[in-house]
Parts: sequence; structure tokens; C-alpha cells
Amino acid sequence: MEFIKEESEEMKIEETLRVKDEETEEQTEKEEREDVKIEETLRVKHEETEEQTEKEESEEMKIEETLRVKHEETEEQTDLIALKEESEVLNEMERKDQYNNHDFITGEKTFSRSQTENTSSRKIAQMTGTGSNFACQQCGKTFSREGNLISHMTIHTGEKPFTCQQCGKSFKQQGNLKAHMRIHSGEKPYTCSQCGKSFTGNGSLINHMIIHTGEKPFTCQQCGKSFNREGNLKAHMRIHSGEKPYTCQQCGKSFNQKGDFKNHLRIHSGEKPFICSQCGKSFNHKLYLKNHMRIHSGEKPYTCSQCEKSFTCKGSLISHMIIHTGEKPFTCQQCGKSFTCKGNLISHMTIHTGEKPFTCQQCGKSFKQQGNLKAHMRIHSGEKPYTCSQCGKSFTCNGSLINHMRVHTGEKPFNCQQCGKSFNREGNLKAHMRIHSGEKPYTCSQCGKSFTCNGSLINHMRVHTGEKPFSCSQCGKSFNHKGDFKYHLRIHSGEKPYTCSQCGKSFNQKAKFKYHLSVHSRKKLHTCPQCGKSFNQIEHLKNHLRIHSGEGPYTCLQCGKSFSFKGNFEDHLSIHSGEKPHTCPQCGKSFNLKGHLKKHLRIHAGEKPDLEWSE
Repeated sequence: MEFIKEESEEMKIEETLRVKDEETEEQTEKEEREDVKIEETLRVKHEETEEQTEKEESEEMKIEETLRVKHEETEEQTDLIALKEESEVLNEMERKDQYNNHDFITGEKTFSRSQTENTSSRKIAQMTGTGSNFACQQCGKTFSREGNLISHMTIHTGEKPFTCQQCGKSFKQQGNLKAHMRIHSGEKPYTCSQCGKSFTGNGSLINHMIIHTGEKPFTCQQCGKSFNREGNLKAHMRIHSGEKPYTCQQCGKSFNQKGDFKNHLRIHSGEKPFICSQCGKSFNHKLYLKNHMRIHSGEKPYTCSQCEKSFTCKGSLISHMIIHTGEKPFTCQQCGKSFTCKGNLISHMTIHTGEKPFTCQQCGKSFKQQGNLKAHMRIHSGEKPYTCSQCGKSFTCNGSLINHMRVHTGEKPFNCQQCGKSFNREGNLKAHMRIHSGEKPYTCSQCGKSFTCNGSLINHMRVHTGEKPFSCSQCGKSFNHKGDFKYHLRIHSGEKPYTCSQCGKSFNQKAKFKYHLSVHSRKKLHTCPQCGKSFNQIEHLKNHLRIHSGEGPYTCLQCGKSFSFKGNFEDHLSIHSGEKPHTCPQCGKSFNLKGHLKKHLRIHAGEKPDLEWSE
């Protein structure tokens, strides 16, 4: 019974504990439900806060989007200007194509950046990209597209990742490579609707259209001059500012236009990339090739409005117009002499400086002008590209052919305003004018004698040096004057080009022909102002005047004796040399003087020689 009682008490205790435990569980569940309610309340409040935040963020994003759009519009305007400076060909589609890396003809991946260059450029973009803006670390310029930034970076790095597989030329932008490839393919997809001319790039067509419209939208604010291209205006502005940003590393010369700088570099490199398809001649400037092609086509598009003379290039017409206006805008700062064109002034300046920058690589002779060097080189090569269509005679330079043609036409376009005498060469007129002015600018450094033209001085200097550069290949006789050499050659050939119209007698020298004509006319036009004696040749008068002046321009270098007449001087030289060049054809006896031979011949003829002369 006692055991049952204890068991009953234990059951009561367990029931009590169970009831308390259930009450505790109910309390816990009640607390948990309250916690859930609190959490639900907090969650609702948090969601309302989040919705409010999202709403505010949405409004802020709208503001930011508006600002971004406006900023991008500003950027796009800036980018357009920047990209236009970098390339005329690049456009939006070409920037997208920049990452396609496909061959434009075969579709293969041939024009691709190196992996290192690509990674480096993209890393810059990623590092500096903020939101939708990509900033250049070097100059601070910002772009809305990563591709634009990468293209821009090539300005700083000098990178040219797009290479032509045909000629190896490299480009900064893929669009430029596309345009270049059309040079090889000959493709010109952009055609002018007005004249039918075709172009490789759209930018070139746009520039060309301005020719038809006459539009010149770019005006200089300083002088009012207008241009049809912005690049031309920029280059023009450098004239006012004096800026010359392109400097040659080899000679230090600076230029205000990139095109002029590139052309100049070809002088040093010797590169002549523009080749005539008809004759194979090469040029270092595209314009020179265009002008040259007109020689083959015969085209002369530039015509003078006053005399209707036509020219192949615009520069020649401009130079020609100055003949009509008489304008000489280029003046020498040292002597005040004026010239019609700049090239003549530059050539003239070498007289003051003595500079001869053009040197022959074969013989070392130097020249003031490049044209003179070119003509000289033909002496070595034997080339005579200019041929007379009437007689077939050939010449080394075009100027000599033009002068020669006047022999056939009889044209003498250069007239003396004082005496009316005409000449077929401008140089002859200049020399003639010095007769009127008395000017003798060319002076011998040894004897002080002066001459009206440089050629006369050169001939005179050979009297002092004894030089005789003109040698006959048939008999070996040498001459110090080219004219004498020409006359001598006619002795061998028998040529007598000067014929008298009255008696038919012919002569091999012009001077002898003129002298003969005076026999018919009996006129002696040249009179000595001192004694009144008259002569039918001016040379005879000159020789006669030396009798009055006592002048002896011919001096023997061995004994110092001087002579008034060249013949006497040459006879005297034979005394020192022992030479006896005059031989009797009948008996073979030789004499040192021609006069002695003449007297000797009288013995064979049966004449009595002079008493004062004996052999």
C-alpha cells in the first residue's frame, strides 16, 4: 500500500511538471508568435523603406541618365572633331569593325592587333573607366566608348597595329587601312554625281563636291581668306602665327604643313614613289607626276586670258601673268634686285653667298641650281633627250632646244628698247644692254680687265692659264674657245654654212661672211673716234684701238712680253717652243710664222720676195 501511495505521488508530481511544461511551451509559442508579428512588422517597414529607397534611387538614376545623355552628346561632338583630325575615313561603323579583325577581301583574320598591345590598351581603358566614361591617363581626354579611347591612345603610343599585307604600310586605324587597300584593288566606290569622278574614300568625295558648289565655309578671322577644307584653314593660320611644327631631324628645316614635310623627307631618302606608267619616270611628289602626265597627253588646262597662251601647270601660268603686269614681287634684300618668281630670287641669292649646294658625284663639280646639275649629269651619261623635229639635232636640256628652234623659225623675241636690235636669246639681250649702260660686271682677277658677260671672262682667263680644253679628234689641234673649235671642225668636214646671196660664195665662219658682204656694199660702218679711220668689221676696229691705247692684253708667261694682237702673240709663242707649224706643200720646209710661209711660196711661184726678208 505504501508502494502504491508513493507511485501515486510521483504521478502527481509528473503531471504537475507536465502541466507546467505545457504552460511553458504555450508561453514560448505565444512569445514566438509575438516575435513573428514583430518581425513581420519590421519586415513590412523595411520593405516600405526599401521601396522608398528604390524609388529615390530610380529618380537619381533618371537624373544621372539625363546628365549622362547630355554629357555623351557633348563627348560625341568632341570625339567627332578629334576623330576627324585623326582620320577622314574613320566612322562609327569602322570603329565597331575595329574589333572584328577580319580581312576585307578574304574574310580571314589577317589584320589583328598583337595580344600584348590589345591587353595593354584595354587595361588602360578598364583602369580609367568610370561608369560610362573612359579617360585618357596621359592627356585627360574622356570618351564614352572604350574603342574610341583605344583608338585615341595610338596618338600617344605611336602604335600602328593595322598593316597592309601587300606593301607593308601600317596605319593607326582600321578605316585608314580599308581606304589604303583600295589603292591596290583600284576600287573607287564613291562617285561624283555631277562630273562622274570617283574616289576611294567618302571624305574625298565630300571635299570634291565643294569644287562644284564653290562653297568655302572656313574663313580666316585675321585676313578674311576662305577655304573649302578645315585642314587648309589650319595650315593657313600657321602663316599668321609663324608656327612650323614639323621639323626635319636630318637638316633641321621646319614646315607648317605635314604634306610639305613628307615631301621634304623624300629628298633625303631619295624615294620617288610616283611613277609614270608610260615612260617609267619617277617623282617624289604626286603633283609633279600629274604635271608630267600632261606632257604625254598634250593637255594644257591653264590658259592666259590676255594672250591665250596655255600651260600644263598652274605655277607656270602665274609666272607668265607677271610678264603682262610687269610685277616683280620678290626682291633681294642685299642688292635690291627684283624678280618675277621666288625660284629666281633663291637662285640669285647664291651669287651673294657663293653657295653651290648641288655637287656632281662623278667629277665633284658643284652648281648653284639643281637644274644645272641635272643638265651636267647628261654629259657623263651622254643622254640628249630633247630632239629637234626639223633637223634631228639633240640637246641635253629643253632650254637649248627652245633656243635652237629659233634658228629654224628666225624668231627673235627679245628686243632692245634703245636701239631696236633683236635677239633670239634673253642672255644675249642682257649682254647687249651692257653696251648701252657701259656696265662690265665681270673682272679678271689677274690683269683687271672687265667684260660685259661671264663667258667672255672665262675665255679671257684661258689667255693667262694657257688652257685649251677643246681638242680636235682628227688632227689633235687644241683651242681655248669653243667657237674657234667649231670653225676648225668645218675645215675637216668642208662645211660652209654661210653663203652670199649676191655672188654665191660660201664661208665656214660667220665673221668672214660678214666681211665679204661689206665688199659688195663697200660700207665701212665702224669708225675710229680718235683718227677717223673706218673698218668694215668691229673686231678690226677693236684691234686698231689698241694702237692708240697701247694696250697689250696678250702676255707671254715665259718672257713677259705683251702683244696687242692675238696672232702676233701666238707667233711669238712658237719662238719659245721651237714649233714650226707652217709647212710648204711643195718642198716640205717649215716656218714658225704664217707670213714667212707666204713669202716662201712666192719663190716657187717665180715671184720676187721682199728684199728685207730672207730665209
